[in-house]
Amino acid sequence: MKQYLNILFVLLSISVFSQSRKIPIDTMVVTTHTSTIKGKSISYTATTGTQPVWDKNGNPIASLYYTYYERNNVKNSTNRPLLISFNGGPGSASVWMHIAYTGPKVLNLDDEGYPVQPYGVKDNPNSILDIADIVYVNPVNTGYSRMIADKEGKFPDRKVFFGINADIKYLAEWVNTFVTRKNRWESPKYLIGESYGGTRVMGLAKELQNSQWMYLNGVIMVSPADYKLYSTGQPIYSALNLPYFTATAWHHKVLPPELQQKDLLDILPEVENYSINTLMPAIAKGGFISETEKKQVADKVAYYSGLKTEEVLQSNLEVPNNYFWKSLLRDKTGQTVGRLDSRYLGIDKTETGISPDYNAEISSWSHSFTPAINYYLREHLNFKTDIKYNMFGNVHPWNKENNNVREGLRQAMAQNPYLKVLIQSGYYDGATTYFAAKYTMGQIDPSGKMKDRFTFKGYRSGHMMYLRKDDLKTANDDIREFIKTASSNGKAAKYTKD
Repeated sequence: MKQYLNILFVLLSISVFSQSRKIPIDTMVVTTHTSTIKGKSISYTATTGTQPVWDKNGNPIASLYYTYYERNNVKNSTNRPLLISFNGGPGSASVWMHIAYTGPKVLNLDDEGYPVQPYGVKDNPNSILDIADIVYVNPVNTGYSRMIADKEGKFPDRKVFFGINADIKYLAEWVNTFVTRKNRWESPKYLIGESYGGTRVMGLAKELQNSQWMYLNGVIMVSPADYKLYSTGQPIYSALNLPYFTATAWHHKVLPPELQQKDLLDILPEVENYSINTLMPAIAKGGFISETEKKQVADKVAYYSGLKTEEVLQSNLEVPNNYFWKSLLRDKTGQTVGRLDSRYLGIDKTETGISPDYNAEISSWSHSFTPAINYYLREHLNFKTDIKYNMFGNVHPWNKENNNVREGLRQAMAQNPYLKVLIQSGYYDGATTYFAAKYTMGQIDPSGKMKDRFTFKGYRSGHMMYLRKDDLKTANDDIREFIKTASSNGKAAKYTKD
């Protein structure tokens, strides 16, 4: 009898506590907090949960997980900016900027941005929450966001979500719903996107404006990935990498003495000029370049990169980034340098080869960000679920066809005199290099008639430049200044003849 009761108890326990491993379609958890930002105590409300994506018939086809921070005791919310934040990938959760850049909490890191155990979070004294409310959005299959099956258990076509234009379309609809629910239509609005998020927010600027009738004050691109540039091929992309090579070589102290003794920012303009005016046309000549010119260019590239002339010649002047990461320190320490942040060092099985065995920086970031975000969302924000938090989700194949986001941003800016753009990049980022970001900035508006509405800011760190303490402060302050300058200040949205 006792054994029977024990079995019955176990069965009842399973029926009570077991549940389907599904994310709620539409839910939220609200908590209140205080933090000290820029020396002042800030009270804020954190709302975290899920909000549906609907099909044309009004049926939920996905549920997006978000976290929304709103400062309390604001007298006039009409003038309170709203920052809508995305990371990239495509397929990355909105975790990196959330708990390392603009949000009220940041990872436990040392001053240079390297993770420190125990992994967790601490207050972010540089968060922009003092001057703007923020929502971090996780696209489908990232974070806790998931597709929703219909009554027959069939999931929607993946093409609805996973592509440049599909991603922009459904996210714009989602943002419209969010802004409506939170009563933020009157607020000045800003998009911020990191890495692939740069492509995303360029496209969203036009989609929100022309399809959702939502006008923005600003677009912020952090280490932007411009797929229009990547798919262009050589010689443009290859030539744009040289200033990054110089920055990395300078950091590791392997440049010639006459360059090494200078400050980095005193060197880079010279290298940028050489990349555009000499290296790019030299590569464009291909096999018809003269041997004399080819040797001269190779010598100069070696001079600016810390590589050997022979390596540059063997690469036909187009040194692949992965080769650079493997080769730069080969004869010095035998270590590799990181892809997203070349300050990070790695150890390969062999020193020979053309590419590192792994990305040293991703390994470091993943084993620090993953426990931190899982702990923070459950224990600080009280959002508890058995669904796995996808740092990187299954979103491939990703449709890159008909990529017109550059032109979309240009049109949005032309139609909206309020709209301004800020680009932030780290000099040691080898994935989306800072000079490629500058190039993109110039290509968005070939006429140059709106160039005074673009701002570029560079930092002495990598892809996630905000990990470094000094850059965390400076980059957030740069956003504060951008929001201030992108404010309408009561001026009419019109062009004048002046």
